[in-house]
Amino acid sequence: MYELFDVSGKVALVTGGSRGIGEMIAEGFVAAGIRTYISARKADACDATAARLSELGECVSIPADLSTMDGIAELAAELGRREERLDILVNNAGATWGAAIEEFPESGWDKVMDINVKGPFFLTQALLPMLEAAASAADPARIINVGSIDGLNVNKMGTYSYGPSKAAIHHLTRTFASHLAERKITANAIAPGPFPSKMTAGVAKTMGEQIREHVPLKRWGEPADMAGTAIFLASRAGAYVSGAVIPVDGGIVASSRTL
Repeated sequence: MYELFDVSGKVALVTGGSRGIGEMIAEGFVAAGIRTYISARKADACDATAARLSELGECVSIPADLSTMDGIAELAAELGRREERLDILVNNAGATWGAAIEEFPESGWDKVMDINVKGPFFLTQALLPMLEAAASAADPARIINVGSIDGLNVNKMGTYSYGPSKAAIHHLTRTFASHLAERKITANAIAPGPFPSKMTAGVAKTMGEQIREHVPLKRWGEPADMAGTAIFLASRAGAYVSGAVIPVDGGIVASSRTL
């Protein structure tokens, strides 16, 4: 049974891997024996997280700005200089923006859509040769996109571009699953609920207890919850799963609740 979840020896890239959801997934991968590359815009933070995770296994920092096509190309090229194949791509880098609807700026719309939707598409495109090099019928290469329950439900906050961007990444996941199956590449999305991160720090401070009470399981998500889902999708146990959007949210979506 252990072999179903054995991912040791694989190679992964986790974008936005220096903190939050990305760091949770990266730490789980490294501890499970995956050689894990993490990317983030801020080099110091990316390097520091890689140094910490390297105490558990193999973790390498490749800082990059994935809001630009040049940054995407540079990351793909640098990874290609280090590896011949990529077993797992985790498109996690993301952004949000909040403002009243009357004041919501075009820049807030474009930034979120570029990072949350455009970036994952073009990074996946750039890394397709490395994913195909790792793929086989028995053990496909894996794309894991990080969406959000805000792409499944509608929240009450003024983050008008965030929810639509996450709905888009969910649908892009299904599109990848359909179009890349013949290349022996699967694509799935994880839709997190409330997890501690820099992105949720403000709402956690003002509404943390209210959010906990709102979750059917009565708690915030923990790193093991996120790492476990990603490892399942990356392992033999998840090899026949493709095109799924998996809420990891303590039951919020299932109970049709919104935050």
